[in-house]
Amino acid sequence: MSVMPAVSGVSGATGVPGVSGASAGLPGASGVSGTSGASGDAGEAGDVPAPLAARARLFPALVAVYRAQLSRARVARIPLLFVATFQSIGIMILMRGVVDGGSEARSVVAGSSVLVVAFVALNLLAQYFGQLRASGGLDHYATLPVPPSAVVLGAAAAYASFTVPGTAVTAVMGSVLFQLPMTNLWILLAVIPLSGAALAGLGAALGLLAPRQELATLCGQLGMSAALLLGVLPAARMPQVVSYARDLLPSTYGVEALARSFDGQPDWWVVCADLGVCAGVAVVSLAAATWAYRRAAVR
Repeated sequence: MSVMPAVSGVSGATGVPGVSGASAGLPGASGVSGTSGASGDAGEAGDVPAPLAARARLFPALVAVYRAQLSRARVARIPLLFVATFQSIGIMILMRGVVDGGSEARSVVAGSSVLVVAFVALNLLAQYFGQLRASGGLDHYATLPVPPSAVVLGAAAAYASFTVPGTAVTAVMGSVLFQLPMTNLWILLAVIPLSGAALAGLGAALGLLAPRQELATLCGQLGMSAALLLGVLPAARMPQVVSYARDLLPSTYGVEALARSFDGQPDWWVVCADLGVCAGVAVVSLAAATWAYRRAAVR
């Protein structure tokens, strides 16, 4: 009989009433409850994702893409640059038997010089972006924290940089071949980047918008053929309908600016107007290429 109270006391301390009383507010129970609540808060805090790094600015990202593209394309594109230069020089030699001098000779030399830019910036860049889209290489650039405009501008600038020596050699040899003055050939410092940007933007847009890689190559070839026929051939001998198509070609205004610089006394206001139009076309074509890049990257 004396054991029962002890057992009941023990059961009262450890039984259901004791537990209910502890859960109502005993220090030990509240401490355990507080500990579990703290661990829950810590788990919730651990589930919060870490903030992402800041997006790269346009100019540093552009320089990084430019240097990467320049180093990758240096070996593969230099032989093609020689092909473009020899092609333009060969065209001038053939036209020498047809054109003696005057405005037609200036058009031939200017068009052949800008044709080197068209071959690299328009044709090869269209093929590059078409291949990049077909092989899934755009996914690599899409994962990088760089603006789409930096990818387009960096690649366009890298490809346009390869045209500088070939264009300069073609212009000098054409001037010697047709006996044109070389005093104002410094205008190439403006013609090459502006024509290169306009044609590179067009080439990138064609390569990114083409649904298949073969179509991108075809569009690049057709664009270079248009630059050959509409840029090298004298405008005075073209039909009126063809001259309208010539005005729509981005490189036409670079050709006109370079051709006017061969005059004895160039009209620099008209030359600046041609370069201004070429710069405006370059902005539009690069913007179109950036839009095409965003469209192709999210597909």
